[in-house]
Order: sequence, then structure tokens, then C-alpha cells
Amino acid sequence: MSGDFTVYLWDMPGYGRSSKDAEHAVDFGVQARAFAALLDHWGLDRPHVVAHDYGGAVSLRAHLVHEVPYASLLMADVVAIPPAGSPFFRLVQQHPDVLAQVPPYIHEALVRAYVGNAGHRGLHPEDLAELVGPWLGEDGQPAFYRQIAAFDERYLEENEALLGRIDIPVRVLWGVEDTWIPVATGERIVAGIPGAELVRVPRAGHLIHLDAPVPLATTLQNWLMANAGPATNDASVG
Repeated sequence: MSGDFTVYLWDMPGYGRSSKDAEHAVDFGVQARAFAALLDHWGLDRPHVVAHDYGGAVSLRAHLVHEVPYASLLMADVVAIPPAGSPFFRLVQQHPDVLAQVPPYIHEALVRAYVGNAGHRGLHPEDLAELVGPWLGEDGQPAFYRQIAAFDERYLEENEALLGRIDIPVRVLWGVEDTWIPVATGERIVAGIPGAELVRVPRAGHLIHLDAPVPLATTLQNWLMANAGPATNDASVG
């Protein structure tokens, strides 16, 4: 894909290697404004946007609320409309301060189990370590619970109410074995967007990029090439 498109990738505030300062807000509203500002900073005009998980809510809000124009949008197993969140996610929302104080070794075990459950095939130890790493340590542990506590389904409700306004090509990919967000949610997203397409990916869970990297890459390449009109940039979020 990078041979045909310029690929931009970013860490959302509070995620990955970005700042985990407790004073920095990490809700969907902040993320959408940051994404809109970043696209403007990069000078991207109508990029192709690819989103996974929280990236769905962020990219939709940037497009629908902040009116950032895209050439196309591809979303894979996204948090985009309500309801969202696994049983553990909801438990953390109810008791974020308590769980943030558990001993580090218990916290690490919790996060490993939580993240590991997102894959259908079982995660390679190196992949699991890379996904868990940002949420460990003095900065990572409280940040993990803080970003879940900041989750506000109101933003997802607003997204769903505005889906009918989308007039760009949209494709939604969903791992059939996603236990975090069922494929029925993907069906509802597609039903709300005029002309949107749903592709069900067998033997893949929420971490579709690790469970089914070849089908994902093939679908993504074909999608971008089919929609590569005047726009020549590909922005990736989430």
C-alpha cells in the first residue's frame, strides 16, 4: 500500500507513545479536534481515511461534526455507535479509581488478559507485549483506567444520528469472531450510511490486523485503488 499511497499514522493523545499526562483530556471530542487539526497541519486535502477501534468514532466525528472532507473511509471493527464496551470495560468505567490502585503485577495480568481476548487466533507474545506495554508503569497504569473512564457514549449517539449525511465511499470490515463488538454493530453502521458496504472477515476477532493481516491488506489495497481519484493521500487513524 505504501508503494502507491503516502501513509500517515498518528498516536491519539493519551495512547501509544503520546503524552499520558493526567491533565490532558482524551475523550472523543478532543481526539476528533486533534485529528482535524493534524490533517490540516499535514496539508492533506480529502485523504482516504482508515480507522480501527476508537479511530472509527474519531474519524466519523471529524468528518460529520468538524466537516473535514475525506475521499473515502474504511472502518474495521470500530467503536462508532452505541452500545460499545466489553464486560470488563464497563466494570472499569464503574470503578476506575479503585482499579487504578491495584498492584502493578495484578494490573499487568488484567491488561494482558483483556488485550489477549481481543484476538481470535491467540496473540504472538511479541504482539501482546507491544500492545500491553504502553499501559504499564507509573504513567501507563493510571492512563489505562483514565481513558476508559473518559469514554462517553454521547459522542457515539451523535455519530449514529448523523450517519445519513455521509456521501463518500464507505466500506466496513468486521471480524466475524469479534467478541468485543459484535458484527451486528457493523451491520447497523452500514445500514445507516447510504451506499456503504460491509465485508465480514471469517476467523478474525477485534484485532483484525493481527488475526487476518492478508485479507485486511488485500481488501484495503483494492479499496484504495478503486477510490483513488484526485486524492493521493492515505491517512490512518486508530
